[in-house]
This record gives sequence, C-alpha cells and structure tokens, in this order.
Amino acid sequence: MHQPRPQEAAPSSSPSAAADPADPPAGPLAGMRVLDLATLFAGPGAATLLGDFGADVIKVEHPRKPDPSRGHGPGRNGVGLWWKHLGRNKRNVTVDLSTPGGREVLLKLAASADVVIENFRPGTLEKWGLGWEELSAANPRLVLARVTAFGQFGPYAARPGFGTLAEAMSGFAATTGEPDGPPTLPPFGLADAVAGLATAFAVMAALAGRDRTGAGQVVDMAIIEPMLAVLGPQLLWYDQLGYVQPRMGNRSANNAPRNTYRTADGSWLAVSSSAQSVAERVLRLVGHPEFADEPWFASGTGRAAHAEEIDKVVGDWIARHDRAEVVAAFESAQAAVAPVYDVRDVVADPQFRALGTVARVEDEDLGMLRMQNVLFRLSATPGAIRWTGRPHGADTAEVLTELGLTAPQIAALREEGAL
Repeated sequence: MHQPRPQEAAPSSSPSAAADPADPPAGPLAGMRVLDLATLFAGPGAATLLGDFGADVIKVEHPRKPDPSRGHGPGRNGVGLWWKHLGRNKRNVTVDLSTPGGREVLLKLAASADVVIENFRPGTLEKWGLGWEELSAANPRLVLARVTAFGQFGPYAARPGFGTLAEAMSGFAATTGEPDGPPTLPPFGLADAVAGLATAFAVMAALAGRDRTGAGQVVDMAIIEPMLAVLGPQLLWYDQLGYVQPRMGNRSANNAPRNTYRTADGSWLAVSSSAQSVAERVLRLVGHPEFADEPWFASGTGRAAHAEEIDKVVGDWIARHDRAEVVAAFESAQAAVAPVYDVRDVVADPQFRALGTVARVEDEDLGMLRMQNVLFRLSATPGAIRWTGRPHGADTAEVLTELGLTAPQIAALREEGAL
C-alpha cells in the first residue's frame, strides 16, 4: 500500500502556528514530552527521531553557550544548516542548569516530561542537584537517557569522547579501508547516528517497561556499544575461531562478487551477491556461467576466496558498457546492482522521489529547504517535519508560561542569568 509522506506538502515553519486542514495527523508519540539537554549529535539525534513522530521535544540550551551543532559544518547567510535538520520539531528554551533558578526550572520541566536525554560527563547533573535521585523524585515515571562515549561507569567513564573514538574503538575503523592502507574513519558522524537510533529505541523500550510497572528508569547508552553491535558476528568469530576480520576494501570475506566497478562512461556501480542464485546470475550475465560449476562457488566464503578471478570477469564486462546499460542488464537478469550516488543523484532518483525520502520544508530564515524526511512510513499515524531548527531560546517564554510561571517570574530568572 502506498503510504504518502506528509512532507509532500510543505508544513508550517512555526511550532505555534495554527493548524489547518492540510496539517498531517498527530504522530504516534503525540502527548509524549521529551527534554533534550544534550549537545552535538547522538543524544539530540535521538530526540529528533522522537520529535519526528509527534513527541513534544523541548531543546534546553545554555543561555550563553548554544549547542555547538548550530555552527557545525557549512551555513548560509550566517545560519548553520546542520542545525536546521538536527533541531527540527523541537521547541527551544534557554536554561543555565548550574544556577538555582535554572535548577528549579529544569525540575518543573522534568515533572511534566516523559523523557530526559542528556550527554554531560558522568556526575555533572549530580553536581547541580539534578541527578537521577532528584529527577525521579520530581517525576517517578520519568525515563532518563544518559548518552556518553564510554558509559556511566568503568575506567574510561570520565574521559571526554566523541563518535570518532567509538568508530575507532569498536573495530569499525580497523576493518574499513584498503588492505594495504590505514584504518579509515567515515567522513560523517556514523557512530553518533547509530547511537541516536539506539537511544531512541532504548527510550521506547524503557517507556514500554513503564507501561507495565508504572515506574521510570535510567538508560545508560555508551556510544562505543551500538557501534560494536552493528559490526555483526565479528566478536563471535574471534571468540570461536580466533579470526580477526582484516581490511578488505570494498570486498567481503563472506561472498563474491561484492565490489565497486567502473563503467565505460566513468560511473561507479556496486554489485552484491550474498545469495548464491544471484551470484550465478551475475556470472551468466557477464558470459562466464562455467564459474557456477566450480565446487568453491557453492558457498559465499568459497566465492570470496576466489574474488580476484570473479572481479576480473565482472569488472571487465562492466567496463565495456555504460552505466544505464549495466543497470538495465542486471535488472533484466534479476541480479543486484546499484549506482554509487552522491547527494545530487539521491535528489534526482525516482525511487527516492516515489518514497518521499527528500522533504521540502519551509524555513523562517532560509525559505524552502530540502532535507531527509522522517525515517519510516506509518499508514495510520505518520511522522512529519512540522518545522525546522528554531532560533536559540525562541520558545523560552512560551514553554515557561505553560509551566505556570508569570511574566515577572520569567523576567526575574532572566535577571539572575538562569535563562
């Protein structure tokens, strides 16, 4: 069933704008309140995912030290573009948690919230009188998600850390790159993105537990762990066989053909053949059906051991044809191939267009923007990009008024430096 994305029509750019009949239905997390105290990418990324599906996410930033992601990467007209994506569907307030007034505001917010996401070094919230003991006293149903590089305990817990360290320590970098080259780090925040996904899942698991017990709990998310989890059975291979996966470039230790190949018109294509039937189709297509008669061809590891021979015949055939010809031939043969895209290709691709993967969103600073849409489609309660990343502290007065604070009280907190 076709499930249209809500951003096939542009949404409102303001969180307080009046709804109209064209607005998408409330997401499945409508009614959930999330406090995003985290900075940069892993914790805030989890909050973005929850906000995309309807949660009321309140981004809490220091009044004089905004989230560094606001200035991370390229910008336009002095406006950071990364923030427009990471900060979407969040209301923005400023609170200095280290001040007495800021502490009281945070406890009031926590009393009204379902989830708090933070990524301070272990012990920081406790130093401010905002640890689990105080937060859970204010709201026994609260889920506190603590996202750090190394977790809340252990010999590295107090170390500063970023996703890059997780990419290194998990084993990812050691297995990425050419066999005769150095370990390779990804040119984007891979470990942070994986940890953000894992944290969103952990939060939903904790909330499901709360539905049964009535009590909240703490999520301890160490960024090094989900990155290790996505590496699959490498730990088991080492445990049982003493096998340490080496760097193999674009090849795989588990099947062949599996590589990138250059076409006659200079494009690159990726070929995968995890299933033996697909591998047989590829070899028939490139004019070498006899490979399938070899005993080693019957297993993925056997084919991988003969990757040089397989890559030679597959690569030679692809090199004699243009990209469109190769893709059409593979499609006709029911063999797996994909062009190696950059972002320009993604925007133009008809499959991404059919799925609504790229959303067009109106932004109050920059006009119409294109960005990745919500992560998946739901037929009855779809997610939506309701607005893009908001200015620093733009919603402070609105949110505090909802908590019952008066205008003079808010002014006094500003005078104190708490907001």
